[in-house]
Amino acid sequence: MSLISLLIALIAERYLSSSAWQFNTFYQRYVSMLKQTKLFADYRHSTVLSYLVIFIPVLGCYFLLAQIDNALLHLIVSTLILIVCFGCVKTREAYKCYLQSAFKGEMTSCDLQRLQLLQDKNIEEMGFGQSLVWLNYRYFIAVMLFFVLFGAAGALFYRLLTTINECANEQDVVVPDAAHENSNSEIGDGNNQASQQLLFWVDWLPVRLVAFGYMFVGHFSKAMPVWLENLFEFEKAPSKVLIAVAQMSEDYMVDADDCTAEPCLLVKLAKRTLLLFLALIAVLILTGILS
Repeated sequence: MSLISLLIALIAERYLSSSAWQFNTFYQRYVSMLKQTKLFADYRHSTVLSYLVIFIPVLGCYFLLAQIDNALLHLIVSTLILIVCFGCVKTREAYKCYLQSAFKGEMTSCDLQRLQLLQDKNIEEMGFGQSLVWLNYRYFIAVMLFFVLFGAAGALFYRLLTTINECANEQDVVVPDAAHENSNSEIGDGNNQASQQLLFWVDWLPVRLVAFGYMFVGHFSKAMPVWLENLFEFEKAPSKVLIAVAQMSEDYMVDADDCTAEPCLLVKLAKRTLLLFLALIAVLILTGILS
């Protein structure tokens, strides 16, 4: 069933681009609902409430699916949840706009597209192609792995956690008292760090597995030393680990005047890695190792 859901979701994600199928649409409605309640109105200022915001819908999804006895209905509901959790239309549109600007020779526009993407996704400074490698992991491969291992609730958990971290820079309503505002800001920053730390450990093992996939479909001998160097690294950001291996897995000569070479080559490498994990998951499911 998991394999069928994955295949349907991967195909549907590309064609269902309306806001009704986007995860951020449901997330914004969820946040708006939370802000209307007294308990969760200031959830960003409490570590416990921040975790509850993540686990309440995840547990709700798990128990909902557990109550469905019909296999076909279970497949449909799980697939719909996976479709919503998969992909990001804004990232795909940013890639298209970047290429259009590059082909027109508008280098300033290309850089603005890169900076806007980094800001929207709340990720550290990196090249446009590097950011696409990381977002491909975050929106596709990681969601796929969590779905196969933990079901639709697992996919929802990962996507919700990453979205909360992406929206960490968004400011709440300004408090009139400046001292109170600064105090809330410090508390909010602490809770943002708590969710980021949780995401760091959630990503720790999957990133190294996916990095091995990049190495497998790319230049294995060149990327192996980098992968081994980062294998037991407990302080380096997961994005840096994945990007370091991905860059060594692709052998390319980048023209300084061609800003499309790196993104296009890294996107092709990311697609090959996605197909590798899809094929691997299919083999594990068909052989009965995974259900």
